[in-house]
Amino acid sequence: MHRLIALDMDGTLLDPQGRVPESFWPLYDDATAQGVTLTPASGRQLATLRQMFPACETFIAENGSVVWHAGGVVSTTPLDDDAARRLIDALDDAPFPAHVVVCSPTVAATLALPEAVDREVDKYYASRTTVTRLADATGPVIKIAIYVDTDAERDGYAWVRDHAPELRVVVSGKHWIDVMAPEADKGHALEQLAGALGVDMSDTAAFGDYLNDLGMVRAAGYGVAMGNAHEDVKKAADEVVGTNADNAVVEKLRQWLQ
Repeated sequence: MHRLIALDMDGTLLDPQGRVPESFWPLYDDATAQGVTLTPASGRQLATLRQMFPACETFIAENGSVVWHAGGVVSTTPLDDDAARRLIDALDDAPFPAHVVVCSPTVAATLALPEAVDREVDKYYASRTTVTRLADATGPVIKIAIYVDTDAERDGYAWVRDHAPELRVVVSGKHWIDVMAPEADKGHALEQLAGALGVDMSDTAAFGDYLNDLGMVRAAGYGVAMGNAHEDVKKAADEVVGTNADNAVVEKLRQWLQ
């Protein structure tokens, strides 16, 4: 039995409407009773995940830049301040439609956003503030999230990577690019969390669907890709299951827990 199981959210545990399947909650209780830790592992903000999973005591948030366990932060991985500021300034002249979210461990800062983009940002950042200049964002920067109106991988990834070569750049969804410290990764965060819990990595598992899940799927003792996953994630996984629309995570967890 895997003792620590990390679950990506969008495209993985959540259904196509972005909801946690109702059938997940009894399994969460069963897992806890069996000494198995199920941890959300997401690009979402810690505050958002805690709101979604009020009973949960462990989280991998901000694509691994924040790890939380038992009421406290296990680790944060901030960006180099100068590199972060250079990228934020450069994004003013990006050749694609970019809307920037500057994330600290507790709050996300944005400029005033178009209504449709604002709704998208609200899905992932429950703790937000609006600033007149992104340079006014306070606290250590743990992630710069970039919402691309068109296609993030096609239109934005190469440009961002070229303008932030010293940082880690990942595509975390069709419209999202996340920029973090080079050592920040869901896989590294899973290792940190396993260490805090006293769990050997061979006793861990991870479910994911997109490129920001790649490190976690590779690092886990058993990596699972969704049927709707990016091809690179499927290639890295030990097993490919059904889609998030089929509640495939819940079905696999049920098999393991039985």
